[in-house]
Amino acid sequence: MSNNNPKTIELPVSITVRELAQQTQSSPIQVIKILMSNGVMANINQTIDFDTAAIVASELGFEAHMQMPEIIEEKETGEIPLWRQLIANEDESKLTPRPPVVTILGHVDHGKTTLLDAIRHTNVAGGEAGGITQHIGAYQVELKGRSITFLDTPGHAAFTAMRARGAQGADIVVLVVAANDGVMPQTREAIAHAKAARVPIIVALNKIDLDGANPDYVKRQLSENGLVPDEWDGDTMVVPVSAKQKIGIEDLLEAILLVADSINIRANPNGRVIGTVIESKIDRAKGVVATLLVQNGTLEMGDVVLAGNAYGRVRAMFDHRGRKLRKAGPSTPALIMGLNDVPDAGDLFQVVPTEKEARILVEERKAAAQQQQTIAKVSLEELFNRFQSGEVKELRLILKVDVQGSLEPIVNSLNDLNKGDIKINVLHAETGNISENDVMLAAASKAIILGFNVQADTPARRLAEAEGISIRLYQIIYRMIEDIEKALKGMLMPEFKEVVIGRAEVQTVFHISKVGDIAGCRVVQGEIRRNGKIRLLRAGQVIYEGEISSLKHEKDDVREVRQGFDCGISLKNHSNFSAGDIIECYVLEKNSLL
Repeated sequence: MSNNNPKTIELPVSITVRELAQQTQSSPIQVIKILMSNGVMANINQTIDFDTAAIVASELGFEAHMQMPEIIEEKETGEIPLWRQLIANEDESKLTPRPPVVTILGHVDHGKTTLLDAIRHTNVAGGEAGGITQHIGAYQVELKGRSITFLDTPGHAAFTAMRARGAQGADIVVLVVAANDGVMPQTREAIAHAKAARVPIIVALNKIDLDGANPDYVKRQLSENGLVPDEWDGDTMVVPVSAKQKIGIEDLLEAILLVADSINIRANPNGRVIGTVIESKIDRAKGVVATLLVQNGTLEMGDVVLAGNAYGRVRAMFDHRGRKLRKAGPSTPALIMGLNDVPDAGDLFQVVPTEKEARILVEERKAAAQQQQTIAKVSLEELFNRFQSGEVKELRLILKVDVQGSLEPIVNSLNDLNKGDIKINVLHAETGNISENDVMLAAASKAIILGFNVQADTPARRLAEAEGISIRLYQIIYRMIEDIEKALKGMLMPEFKEVVIGRAEVQTVFHISKVGDIAGCRVVQGEIRRNGKIRLLRAGQVIYEGEISSLKHEKDDVREVRQGFDCGISLKNHSNFSAGDIIECYVLEKNSLL
């Protein structure tokens, strides 16, 4: 049903079939028929997006315009800097430079906090103490009339958690490396997180005043990890500093401004107000308070803010020194009061015309979230399908292995597969078991986790299950390489997925003549099944994999023992037990989403 002179209607970013029928003065059945003819199966209460609704409206004789574009979208994080995404619809002629936003990452003992304090409490322009009166998670310093915004995040875990939620608050990462200690595992992890976010890295070579400082050795280590110093014809600025002695702080700030100029960070101060939630909490006296980082436009007192599923009118606004603000422009952190709920760190926020519109958008978001309960898992098979549709151009991997000697040959073998259209990108390669940090990095970067002769920690398994992240474990290198090669060729067949169903802790060991040692256990999680596969762990290391030969509860042979009950377990061809050992029971399920 087309019309030469279509009527104009405004539709929200998402709308239910019933509401669309009302807007177009049609029957729901008519709308559902048009959706079906376009390949969309939807019921009367289902939410559809603006593009789909616009097609239906067009067939019903209406020209649809978006009423309130929503800024929170599913984006492939790390491909394009967030600030570029946020200003995509802004008029180029109205864009002006804005202060860079910086976060500091690095190994736990290398002086991140001390460096932050040295920067925070030094007014480089005036030589006065900083005078910070309250912690709001971000602050600004000035150098030669220009501002720099620092995010006071606790480390790369928070940085990646924000990225996993679709945000990328920092424009530049300052990586702190101690000149007397060098590159450590957490340093490599921080490099991987920053590179995955495609954020420029500046190295702050800290503790240069100590006797054991060896800057050249550290620079060689940095080069081995892909950060070649600019003085060695690389593209990474390495700035010697001493956070305790406040040496080199001004040089570091100048380096930040130079890098900021090179990446041309811009915003429209008079454009649409959008940005990121840095942190939020409930204050007993003030109610909900949230720190917002404005990334485009100018936030003003009285504006209605929509952040995630929270909204409200800005009743009060303060800067990092506790001073009242009337307005906050691009790259300015502001603590606000007035939201009805606590938003999550990393939520994007925007200013909307009225609280009514904010409430409607929140209801739509909650309805959409309920309908998308199933998580789209990140698997090798799915990534190949997404490549064929043009969505992805590289296969991102996180590699964890048992010993350092295994690391280089596996990485080299994976890189040798870089011959087809999909490129291999090993975001992070390290020894040790798979941790929650690895899963967070995978979630933020849409990556697969590969493990060789290692296990996934219990919290990591739970997080991977919740986030839909694929963890593939191998004990033979060529099988790992073969699987990745097959995935690149689109030939990977569905495999069996390992599902841990229970864990028991060995309390004591009994010796029975003609039988051998029996482990007296208590089931601490799930259940132990007689026909399940068994893995025996001691101090986190696997010392046996096999099957149960006998499972008893009290004196009876049983099929299964559940959490909280005691049992006796003997294993096939193994009787070396020790108090404190963990017996893990798992089953294999056929599933293509590994």
